[in-house]
This record gives sequence, C-alpha cells and structure tokens, in this order.
Amino acid sequence: MHNSSSITEFLLLPFPGTQQLQLLHFCLFLATYLAALLGNSLIITTIAWHHHLHTPMYFFLLNLALLDLGTISTTVPKAMANSLRHSRTISYAGCVLQLFFFMFLISAEFSLLTIMAYDRYVAICRPLHYGTLLGSRACAHMAAAAWASGALYALLHTANTFSLPLCQGNAVHQFFCEIPQILKLSCSTTYLREVWFLVACTCLVLGCFVFIVVSYVQIFRAVLRMPSQQGRHKAFATCLPHLAVLSLFISTGLFANLKPPSISSPYWNLFVSVLYSVVPPAVNPLIYSLRNQELKAALSKLLTGCFQKQ
Repeated sequence: MHNSSSITEFLLLPFPGTQQLQLLHFCLFLATYLAALLGNSLIITTIAWHHHLHTPMYFFLLNLALLDLGTISTTVPKAMANSLRHSRTISYAGCVLQLFFFMFLISAEFSLLTIMAYDRYVAICRPLHYGTLLGSRACAHMAAAAWASGALYALLHTANTFSLPLCQGNAVHQFFCEIPQILKLSCSTTYLREVWFLVACTCLVLGCFVFIVVSYVQIFRAVLRMPSQQGRHKAFATCLPHLAVLSLFISTGLFANLKPPSISSPYWNLFVSVLYSVVPPAVNPLIYSLRNQELKAALSKLLTGCFQKQ
C-alpha cells in the first residue's frame, strides 16, 4: 500500500511492442511534434510579421497557435525522452506540473474557440458593429479572460486531484499524467468530490458549447440570406476552418471521455489520448492554412522573403 506522501514518482505507460516497434512509435511522435512545432510557429510568425493580419480573427488565431504549441510540448517531449532512456518514470512534482499545464492549455483553448465563434458571429451578423464590439482592447481582454479561466480551472482541478490520498500504487496507465488516471490511484471516497467538480465543470463546458451552436445557427441564417453568391462563399470560407478545428477538438475529447468501458485497455487509452492531445495541435495549422487564402498568401510571402535573404 502507498499513500500520496510516500510517492516520489509515477510510472507512465511505455510505448508498446518490440524495440523496433517502440522506435517506430518514437519516430511518429517526433514527426508529429516537429510538424506541430513548424506549423504553429509559422502561423505565429506570419501573423506577427504582417500588419494587415493584425485583426481580431488573426489575433485569436495567433493565441490558438500558442496554446497548441504549449499543449503538445507539455506531453510529447517527456514521452519521447522516456522512450530513448528506456524509462517510464516521472517525478511527483513533474506529474503535478504536467497535469496542471495540460488542463490549463486545453481549457484555455476551448474558451478561445468559444470567443472565436463570437468573433465570426459579430463579423457576419453584425458587421457594422464589428469595430466597436471587437476593438483591440476588447480582444485583449477576451484573450486574457480565456488564459486566466484556463489557469483557474487547472489550478482547482490539480489541487483537488493531488489532495486525495493515493494508495493504489503509482502506475499511471497513460503516456502523460491526466486526472482520470490519477483518480484511479485513490483509495478514498473523497474522490467523489473531484467527480462532482468534474460534473460542475462539464456543465460550464456545455454552456460554452450551446453558445457556439447558437452563434453558428445565427451565422448560417445570415449567410443564407445574403443575395450574393460570392459573399456567401467568402463568409463560409472564414467559418469553415474554425468549425473544422472546433469539431476535431470536441469529437476527440468526447470520444476520449465517453468511450464504452468494454473497449478500455492501457494501449487503447494510449491511442485515444494521442487523438485528443497530439493530433489537434499538429493538424490545426494545416486546416487554417489550407482554407485561408489571405493567410496562405502572407505565409508564402514570408517564406519567399526568407529564402531570398539567404
């Protein structure tokens, strides 16, 4: 039996299979991480460098890229380092920090995606008030609120989770520290406190989801009433990347948390966690760059300028 005071480290789930298969997993993680690093860094640099992209939509996109970079950097490098060292350990403090930052970045990203839905609603349904409702100060306040709410959410969850007595060993059946796996190590009925806290937070998430759905209902109604086909196409083009990113974020998260127990196993959990923690940060830059002609043109100009200087 262990208690939380005697635990100095946790054992993470290692990459499965033979040494060759583990090397393949490592290479896939490395390729995905480098793709996320390159894609999000290019978006951040392009938006920061081109002044004509200093608009609310691209300001929020820059924040999204920063959050994606942080999310994937919180989990993947540690997993790859453990794989190279043939280790599966993470210190107690490291686990606490990893859980905090992952929850912070994920929750801040969902708040930001909600704000981005509001941005699209104002741009399409109330274009005459766009400059008033989404001025530079208002955008900064909304982005700060998203980051601050994520930090508060993560702090409450982390403090609540690690205040529980842990006596079911120290093996975390996941490649990074996450709340459901830590709760499985608790032997106290006080874990129900965290469960109820999760329920309350789920209600807040559902509130954001309802807000997004209502916003897009209004957006689609406004777009369909537009007399110009070109105007409808342009409006849809600005909304589709956000919808795609939002759908990927929500679907992978729901699948990870609502999958039936019959398909639950350590390595299945590993696959599902990769879907919601690794894939979105790597794919999001591709979604936005493929559908956004203005961003593609700015990115092309930036890369051309860099190559010409060389």
